[in-house]
Amino acid sequence: MAVRLLSKIKLLRELRGAAYLSSTPSPAELSDFEVQHKTPVIRKQKLIPVAQYGGRHAVTMLPGGGIGPECMSYVREIFKYIGAPVDFELVNIDENADNDDDVQYAITTIKRNGVGIKGNIETKSEAAYVTSRNVALRNELDMYAYVLNCKSFPGVMTRHKDIDIVIIRQNTEGEYAMLEHESVRGVIESMKVVTASNSERVARFAFEFAKRNGRKKVTTVHKANIMKLSDGLFLETSRRMAAEYPDIEHNDMIIDNCCMQLVAKPHQFDVMLMTNLYGSIVSNVVCGLLGGAGLLSGRNYGDNYAVFEPGTRNTGTAIAGKNVANPIAMINASVDMLEHLGHHFHAGLIKRAVEKTINVDRVLTPDVGGTASSTEVVKNIMENIVPLAKDMDFIIV
Repeated sequence: MAVRLLSKIKLLRELRGAAYLSSTPSPAELSDFEVQHKTPVIRKQKLIPVAQYGGRHAVTMLPGGGIGPECMSYVREIFKYIGAPVDFELVNIDENADNDDDVQYAITTIKRNGVGIKGNIETKSEAAYVTSRNVALRNELDMYAYVLNCKSFPGVMTRHKDIDIVIIRQNTEGEYAMLEHESVRGVIESMKVVTASNSERVARFAFEFAKRNGRKKVTTVHKANIMKLSDGLFLETSRRMAAEYPDIEHNDMIIDNCCMQLVAKPHQFDVMLMTNLYGSIVSNVVCGLLGGAGLLSGRNYGDNYAVFEPGTRNTGTAIAGKNVANPIAMINASVDMLEHLGHHFHAGLIKRAVEKTINVDRVLTPDVGGTASSTEVVKNIMENIVPLAKDMDFIIV
């Protein structure tokens, strides 16, 4: 009996080791191919009950690298100032670590809290068994849809005015499936994974988003003329989904032509649906059209969890600590988070103060043509909150 029990304990240890394979610091036991291919594309979620604290929400905060920590400090300052009912659980991830222990802990806290806000997290290790921190968070939490609302700010001088585009991006597979191996010496194969189930999930998400938000058109971006099976599946799934929403116009566009059309005639787009890598490219193109990396925020959604972050996922390491980083993208991410949590009053208060700062007061950082420092922008936002709060019969203590 004792022998049988010991054998069960040994088996449980082996299974536990397999479950956290990505955290293993040494590649000696398994090849890089085996390490990567032990992980399925669609994660099976073991749900943790979301913590509840009366009328307040606990939110995981991942400052990340570069300008992330300073921008997060501005978010905490504004939330404290207006009394937003949110408590942040601060989790730092070591960008130099040769294991995934910090990431696994961060994932656990997001599962416990249900919601997170993050800066971009660098992954400096080039070892195959250390996954990209940002990709790992999205994949492990199965946040399959990424939403970027690209709307012009009248106070920021740009070539095109009145742009209002929503980018919806498949967030967990495609070229970001992290499945690579060296088949023979000097020949690397990187797998682009497109599945029917994930394509259908994100396509339905896009059409439902358009329907709920009064959008008229969905454009699927692809390269199905070359990648006939992978992008072909994604495009065919989008077309099939479009048939279920006859009130919403649907068209498709090849990615290279799409980038040119965005720069030349961006107003033809409404909601854009695409796979992971194309989403990364198009998001940066549109953010560039609207003023750069410092303005827009992005939302990662799954069936169970949501994480909010700056739209272009840049760390801004070169300007960290210089008090010139644009804090608007991170503040807008916090507004998205408040709306998701149902705190619409506090979200509206910050949003209106931000819009007045940019469009009326024109207090802008150098990246969008201004001369203000980061702290001056935040100070102006907080000064705008007071009269707005009085108009809404809300007292700032």
